[in-house]
Amino acid sequence: MQPMQTQTQARPKPSPLRIWWIAARPPTLPAAIVPVLVGAALAWAGGRFLFVPFVATLLASLLIQIGTNLANDLFDYEKGADTAERLGPPRITAAGWVAPAGVRRAMIGVFAAAALLGVYLIAVGGWPILVVGILSLICAVAYTGGPWPLGYHGLGEVFVFLFFGVVAVVGTFYVQTGTVTPLAFVASVPVGLLCTAIIVANNIRDIDTDRQAGKRTLAVRIGRTATRALYTACIALPYGIIVALWPLAGRTPLVLLPLLTLPLAVPLIQAIWREVAGPPLIAVLKGTGRLHMVFGVLFALGLLM
Repeated sequence: MQPMQTQTQARPKPSPLRIWWIAARPPTLPAAIVPVLVGAALAWAGGRFLFVPFVATLLASLLIQIGTNLANDLFDYEKGADTAERLGPPRITAAGWVAPAGVRRAMIGVFAAAALLGVYLIAVGGWPILVVGILSLICAVAYTGGPWPLGYHGLGEVFVFLFFGVVAVVGTFYVQTGTVTPLAFVASVPVGLLCTAIIVANNIRDIDTDRQAGKRTLAVRIGRTATRALYTACIALPYGIIVALWPLAGRTPLVLLPLLTLPLAVPLIQAIWREVAGPPLIAVLKGTGRLHMVFGVLFALGLLM
């Protein structure tokens, strides 16, 4: 039995274009953009940059992110995790704005478009890109869907770190250069950690409603205090890694540009330890996404310059 559409009465129905804009979750899209920028900037710094593969990689990454958001919207609704008590932006299926079948069709269409771009990228990068693409699509659906959803078993953070950090940065670098280097792996870690911080902030915000819905996220499993410590580590460690990366990148001070984002990071750590629930945690989530974007752009610029 599907859960009742409890959000329908509470939220007026937007225009169709606005509905799909909400479903795409624009605040989450930098998580797909930043790793591609960093991976391409590393390739540029190494003397190789291919424009068309870069654009194809960027579009494929965005489509996978949007498809994952649609899958999350659909499967959380079907599992009863999205209710009127959930904090944050509306979900189009739970709000009754689009029928589940319509969201499912949109999800399949977006993933199909990503797969088409993947065919071109496989032609450029070979079989490793095929493996990465298949795994990315499977995990995008399995994050909240399937018989054993990753996000419901405390593995959401692992998925985000690997696929929106290591795989995205190193994969982009590989498409550009045909090689993989230790520097690419090291550079992927701060990107992955900050992206993981986004999902940690999201899950600590939803810890009570997720627990009630039987959604056993990592935050539900380890509790608020440990989740706050995890968030703090995900925010703080990237700065140490940037300093450690400096010698590997030729000791150019431009690689240290991300340190300029520390004034954005410190208030977020303070807030996550101070706030328990409500709108302040929504602000932390948004601030974490902003930090990830600015940090990543400055990191990419430092590598380019």
